[in-house]
Amino acid sequence: MYAALWRALPGPAWVRVIVLLVLAAAALAVLVTWVFPWAADTLLPQDVTVGDS
Repeated sequence: MYAALWRALPGPAWVRVIVLLVLAAAALAVLVTWVFPWAADTLLPQDVTVGDS
């Protein structure tokens, strides 16, 4: 998979590395901004009982 992605990107190796870093940063930004908050609200229970007496 990574080899196919590497071959699909244009330019010399240093341009490919920069493009991959930008794509990775964009994917991380999307995860932190939308996916992780949605998952935290949806999947984790909100009623904590530890420490209740």
